[in-house]
Amino acid sequence: MKILVVGAGFAGATVARELANDGHRVIVMDERDHIGGNAYDYTNEHGIRIHKYGPHLFHTNNKKVYDWITQYGEWVEYKHKVKAQLSDGQYVTLPVNRETKEIVGESNIIDTFYRPYTKKMWGKELEELDPSITKRIPIRDDNNELYFPNDRYQVLPKYGYTEIFKEILDHKNIVVQLNWSFAKDLEPIHDHVFNSMPIDLYYDYQFGELPYRSIKFHNINLPIVKALPTSVVNFTNDSPYTRITEWKNLPEHGSNDKFTTLTYEEPCDYVVNDHQRYYPVKDINGENQKIYKTYKDIKNPKVTFIGRCGMYVYIDMDQAINSSLAVATKYKESIK
Repeated sequence: MKILVVGAGFAGATVARELANDGHRVIVMDERDHIGGNAYDYTNEHGIRIHKYGPHLFHTNNKKVYDWITQYGEWVEYKHKVKAQLSDGQYVTLPVNRETKEIVGESNIIDTFYRPYTKKMWGKELEELDPSITKRIPIRDDNNELYFPNDRYQVLPKYGYTEIFKEILDHKNIVVQLNWSFAKDLEPIHDHVFNSMPIDLYYDYQFGELPYRSIKFHNINLPIVKALPTSVVNFTNDSPYTRITEWKNLPEHGSNDKFTTLTYEEPCDYVVNDHQRYYPVKDINGENQKIYKTYKDIKNPKVTFIGRCGMYVYIDMDQAINSSLAVATKYKESIK
């Protein structure tokens, strides 16, 4: 079969490799000038590796997904820790644990950590968001310091995500085309299309536009060895920034003894950030999901939508891989 995959991120790359392994001819196209989607990384002028679209930390309990991704490239263990900076400059552990509650005061937890972050990140009050969003970062009753304490597999690619994607897409049956935007006239010349573009954009917004939050990334280089106690620090203040990443604090991300590189994250509506869609907005009334469902229910046997934007869902890397493995399996079975 001749397959077109739109998007060279985890969702698209997984489908592409699985179908290529099965003997199908696959073209992977992406409108960006690089592979890897939002997991793309690169080394800057100081020899420090930066994740262009914010820190991507691979963690999962899914052994099938872990085994699949770690067959490509080399991986090193990394158990992520995060601190939050209080108004007095003090650092405390996130997710909130027993020690953090003792320092801040349990009655102040919501207003210190969750309410200001929610307003900046989502542009909404805490009460306007689906509770599942805040439950992603639970409050703990022990002194655990790990951000993902319950995930069995926590790793980072030794040489970066871009190298991992090069290996995934390195197959005789895969052709990669970058700087290339999808057009529907490509559909008739392919047997099937796996599409990770925004589903509302694909259908020309006929049922309305699905909202997304985006991030503006501000990179700075400082002539010091180290600036932060952990790789990521969240802000509890009313600045426009939600968090800051110091890349050297991640393993295999550079060892410059004269400079460090920091990235500040400034959330915004995707419309004011060149329509860069990062996070689907899950409102408490479910209105956005209703709009998405009207698009999803359109009969379109030639196209399967994948990924965050195609499925309008807030998923992590392991979930994107798992979903795409299932999609590829279902397709292979359907053409037997």
